[in-house]
Amino acid sequence: MPAYLRIAAPLLGAVLVLAAQGAWGQSALGKLKGLAGSQKAKTIVDVGSDALRGLTLSDEDVASLGAEAALAYDAQSTVLPADDAYAKRLAAVTSGLENDSGLKLNFKAYQNPEVNAFALPDGSVRVYSGLMDLMTDDELRFVIGHEIGHVKHGHSKERFRTGYLTQAARKGVAANSGAVGKLASSELGGLVESVINAKHSQSSELESDQFGLALLKRTGHDQQAAVSALRKLDDGGPKAGMLSSHPDPAKRADLIERSIDG
Repeated sequence: MPAYLRIAAPLLGAVLVLAAQGAWGQSALGKLKGLAGSQKAKTIVDVGSDALRGLTLSDEDVASLGAEAALAYDAQSTVLPADDAYAKRLAAVTSGLENDSGLKLNFKAYQNPEVNAFALPDGSVRVYSGLMDLMTDDELRFVIGHEIGHVKHGHSKERFRTGYLTQAARKGVAANSGAVGKLASSELGGLVESVINAKHSQSSELESDQFGLALLKRTGHDQQAAVSALRKLDDGGPKAGMLSSHPDPAKRADLIERSIDG
């Protein structure tokens, strides 16, 4: 069973329990019928609909939601203008990657001292100034290639789907207390946060590392930059936000070094 289905099942169960808790002896369906037209019933129905839709989100749906979430998160962040030095450097480093590997990618630089970067399933890649301060251009290319790898291999899509279902469950809790609301801009921003902070599996990390390494190779850049980038992240301590979601950089650096030497 796919990971998102394993996660979705208990979340859907929670939504139904919330509907049934105040049923006064009726079934959950009976409660919904009995409260038809009331705001509380409408919210519970919306929550169930959201959760069910999350189970059947097409790739196009996920990409569309990802684009909306990127806009919302950009609005909550400090996006550097095109004439800023960081933005100019990012544009130079990512030149020619806008349609890499069949993907439609867009890149923006954030003014943020944290050592981090992330990618959403629509191809929105965001790079923090703190990461750019730490990395050489080729090291930055590897990290960006790694993030593109998460999009290409579907890791970002599955994390986004999981985050969406989590939001649906939270709305279910809100419905039980009488609060209302769909995914507003703040909730979309929270969805991006959940994607950024969710920990990648070892297999998806290694797969994306290899994608980043291959990007360096096919664009004619120094493959050793993949190793040195990961070594720097390993020394990043609390400054490196990527450490929470992209674990074991030292071990990954060793694996890449062996694959280059081999």
